[in-house]
Amino acid sequence: MLISTSRLQNLSFKHFRRLSHVFQFTQKPVNSGSLDHIAILMKQSNWEQNMHLKSLVSHMSPESACKVISLHSDNIALCVRFFKWVCKQSTYCYSIDSRIHLLNLIMHGNLFGVLHKVIVVLIKDYSYTVNEALRLIDVLDDIRKFGFRISYPCYSTLLMCLSKLQMGLPAFSVYKRMVSDGFVLGSIDYNTLINALCKNGFVRAAEMFVSRIVKLGFNIDVHISTSLVLGHCRIGDLKEAFQVFDIMSQRDGCGTNEVTFTILIHGLCEAGKLTEAFALKEKMVLNGCQPSTRTYTVLIKAICDSESTDKAIYLLDEMVKKGNNPNTHTYTILIDGLCREAKIEEANAMFRKMIKDGLIPGTITFNALINGYCKQERVVSAFELLAMMEKRNSRPNIRTYNELMEGLCRIGKPYKAMTLLKKIVENDLRPETLTYNILVDGFCREGQLDMAFRILNSMELLNLKSDGFAYTALIDRLSKEGNLDQANGVLGVMMKKGITLDEVTFTVVIDGYCKNGKTENAVMCFNQMVKHLTLTTPHIFNSLIDAFNKDSKVGQANAMLGKMMKCGVTPSVVTYTILIKGDFQEGNINQSLKVFELMKRFNCPPNVYTYTVLIDAFCENGKMEEAVKFLQTMCDTGVSPNVITYTILIKSYVKLGDLEHAFGILNDMVKDKCPPNFDTFTTLLEGLVTSRNGKNASFTVFKEMSPTHVVELLQKAKKHGVRDSDLNSFLIMGLYKVGRIVEGYELVQETVKNGHFPDNLVCSQIMEHLCHEGKYDDCLMWMKLMFDHGPMPSFASYCCLLDGLRKEGKIQEMKDLMCDYLWKAGVEDRDGVLAYMESLVNCDERDECLELLNVVEELNHRERPII
Repeated sequence: MLISTSRLQNLSFKHFRRLSHVFQFTQKPVNSGSLDHIAILMKQSNWEQNMHLKSLVSHMSPESACKVISLHSDNIALCVRFFKWVCKQSTYCYSIDSRIHLLNLIMHGNLFGVLHKVIVVLIKDYSYTVNEALRLIDVLDDIRKFGFRISYPCYSTLLMCLSKLQMGLPAFSVYKRMVSDGFVLGSIDYNTLINALCKNGFVRAAEMFVSRIVKLGFNIDVHISTSLVLGHCRIGDLKEAFQVFDIMSQRDGCGTNEVTFTILIHGLCEAGKLTEAFALKEKMVLNGCQPSTRTYTVLIKAICDSESTDKAIYLLDEMVKKGNNPNTHTYTILIDGLCREAKIEEANAMFRKMIKDGLIPGTITFNALINGYCKQERVVSAFELLAMMEKRNSRPNIRTYNELMEGLCRIGKPYKAMTLLKKIVENDLRPETLTYNILVDGFCREGQLDMAFRILNSMELLNLKSDGFAYTALIDRLSKEGNLDQANGVLGVMMKKGITLDEVTFTVVIDGYCKNGKTENAVMCFNQMVKHLTLTTPHIFNSLIDAFNKDSKVGQANAMLGKMMKCGVTPSVVTYTILIKGDFQEGNINQSLKVFELMKRFNCPPNVYTYTVLIDAFCENGKMEEAVKFLQTMCDTGVSPNVITYTILIKSYVKLGDLEHAFGILNDMVKDKCPPNFDTFTTLLEGLVTSRNGKNASFTVFKEMSPTHVVELLQKAKKHGVRDSDLNSFLIMGLYKVGRIVEGYELVQETVKNGHFPDNLVCSQIMEHLCHEGKYDDCLMWMKLMFDHGPMPSFASYCCLLDGLRKEGKIQEMKDLMCDYLWKAGVEDRDGVLAYMESLVNCDERDECLELLNVVEELNHRERPII
């Protein structure tokens, strides 16, 4: 077992590291005097609230708990209360295994009156998961072998638990045991069993029991019929489901209720028939059956799954107006849907509304919002939610930490992600395969391959079965670094371990060969692969075709296209675009245009990248008229040019010295609401500087430019609709990058006076540049400007500055900046999240991370420790 939360939650990492060497793995016995004292305290009123009693039992073993129960064996109700209470208070009675151990001790102590009641408590209160329920079934089997007769209430309660967990087959097994033990089942038991079977889609078995209850003289009521509707929906047989529904709706039928309608609506939603689902909702009202919170929640989920959260929120408003208050599940669905659409502020507002309405967010709710923040790289807000979970006693699960780890890896902080293993251990959780996959991938992305291999090794020591993801991530990184021999070695290990090589792994391997100029090896690998694997995507073919084109082997590229068709894989827009680019590189413009027409004929419309490749090719060949014509064709077919498309044309005109046409393209950009980027403005500025100086400006344009150049750029760009704020942001960044900081700062002041300020991306890039140059005071001043005027710096740039201040020993400035950042991020509970912030911004400590891995590996092979 792992270390309990209560014992480690206040320990520093260094203390935690030392503990790995001093754990004792035996439980300290509680003396008989203490047990008598506990038994006496239990006779007082409100004894469960007694803080002294809580401290006495905080580390009570199951053996000691059983002795206390035996001291009150004449008061069964009190014993059951104590059982429930000690399972929550003692770190050694918390897990399902320790509770079962206590149950066995009660049995061996011949406390049978207590045992019957305690079994019911275990089934009712502690069977939250399928694994826990199966574990309890095994325990009941063991108890029966000892000659203990399981009572009818135990069996009946177990049936209800299994039905709730959608465990139809185990429920049927329990039914058979009840019969073999001589129990006569009541109508409620048959209803429960039929419901359990239907939840798993065992409709025929359920119908068999329906026939049986008819013979026994029980009525087929609305509950049984609704279960049958559910069963048919679960197997996707909506026709049969509606037939049962029609029989229920007949005059002599059992009638329908809100649950029946909701199940059918859910079945329609699952089949993608949203229109029919909403029509059934209206029919429901006409039949005098009002939609419930669950009905609306089912529809809201279906709408969110179709990425239409605006419509879902409209339905939420209707739901409230109809008198149905949303529950935790409703809000969680909406929060998750908003996060998937990157509407994080709306998701956060929904979360706050949920709390305001008096609902308690569950772990799933927190996880959805944490995931949303992490995907947008807003890890501070994600850790604020973790602090809120801990404060509200909403216990984080392994998914919570997986989401946070992935968020930290997204911002290039895999070492910080790894330190969360400590939190996993503290919360009595075990890392899973996904946990280690995230870490391996994170370290691979940062080029920290030695750590990635160490984590992979740790997976094996923990007996976690790899699904190939971690190995594929390593092969991909090694290939990108040109270490093909080592990548092949990892591939060999995968095969030796019997891990299935899927299409993703082969794509990575073949792409690695192609990128490193080993096309022959890629072809050999491909030929072996097609013998054993059915390809479903064009990615591998695209890599090979692109490699052939780069080697000027157009014939082999076309042959690979033929093999692609033979394998039944449809060429994608990327495939055609690669072919078009290859033909252009070979000077075969006519063939490129033929492929372009071919893709339209085969119902594969060209996208912005296809058109951009063609326009770039025409520009490279000096055919500006054809390039402009293709730009017009592109717009006429409804494909919007992007900033790269426009900038290619602008560069070509600047290269020809035709600034008038270059600025004309800029005008088109602005009209099409395509914001120019840094590269666009740089190209135009280079054109102005070159035209005046008579030499190529290149990147030194910001050193070469004079106020005259700036004024001319501003005048021409503004004439074509470019905003002052965009131009100023561009100039500010350029000035800072070449060290003209004073002029850059003056321009910032002028921009602020006009009510504008550079956006987050510009600000973060300037900060990172200043830190790289060691100009931390300038960077600090810049960040304070950001705090005053709106933009939020990226977490990476913020950490760069803190690291610089730390190097210069400016500790107070660091602390002030940390508080300012939390305030700017809108963190309400700053004290709760401050400890996490300090950990995140500290330097990476490789040795401590390795020590932590060792601790986790050791704990996996030991019993529960006592400190």
